Amino acid sequence: MITGIPGSRVRRAAAVTVTAGAMLATAALTAAPAQAATAPTIVAKGGYVMNNANGKSLYTKAADTKRSTGSTTKIMTAKVVLAQSNLNLDKKVTIQKAYSDYVVANNASQAHLIVGDKVTVRQLLYGLMLPSGCDAAYALADTYGSGTTRDARVKSFIGKMNTAAKSLGLTNTHFDSFDGIGNGNNYSTPRDLTKIASSAMKNSTFRTVVKTKSYTAKTITKTGSTRTMNPWTNTNGLLSSYSGTIGVKTGSGPEAGYCLVFAATRNGKTVIGTVLSSTSIPQRESDAKKLMTYGFSKI
Repeated sequence: MITGIPGSRVRRAAAVTVTAGAMLATAALTAAPAQAATAPTIVAKGGYVMNNANGKSLYTKAADTKRSTGSTTKIMTAKVVLAQSNLNLDKKVTIQKAYSDYVVANNASQAHLIVGDKVTVRQLLYGLMLPSGCDAAYALADTYGSGTTRDARVKSFIGKMNTAAKSLGLTNTHFDSFDGIGNGNNYSTPRDLTKIASSAMKNSTFRTVVKTKSYTAKTITKTGSTRTMNPWTNTNGLLSSYSGTIGVKTGSGPEAGYCLVFAATRNGKTVIGTVLSSTSIPQRESDAKKLMTYGFSKI
């Protein structure tokens, strides 16, 4: 028992002590950092997301493990075409029977280009990236490779793809095809593919193409008349289902599984990333959405 102190002074002292304690508790709560978002779990065997502004990694899952990439390969196909000096996007390319035979023989995705039609390079880029046309990829490789034969030109073009990968400092990427239908030596990683896509997205034509949901090409037939093609629909479902999506490219195959290179911008910030070897189209999109949402929470 405390003696010699009037009751009112004891009560005032207690009140000061309680008030000071409350202030300290409030300050501690204010200073406590917000709880960090929990890294998501994805089904895809590999995943990667980075801040597109500075290249900072935001999420990794087997990010440097080499895997088959399917048609996400076509990001590099487009990048190589768009890097050509004095590129004329309105240049007309005549569709050859070899391109049609190729997609039939490989049961490959196609833009359904018509043999003999004259198609502009710009249209071929839409046919490459929206319906993932392997016929469009072949036409571009044949047009922008060097050599006196078609095989030589295709080999030359694939060489340009590998040179471009090396120029980006990528050591876990190799291409042996212009479209992802490889011969056992076509591979990349989530980190490398993301870097390729980030580089490609610096090109305004590429950005315009990959964010387009649907495109209708008007080609010139053998007789000089105009053919209106059936609309090409972008295989990237994120454009319609995830706010802010600006690209990039889907891919799939028996070896590759279901792949998706994706990018989105919100509040002036852009995240870009890749999932490789997911289990289905809906699952790769679900994986990508989780990673983008997580990425935005980190920047």
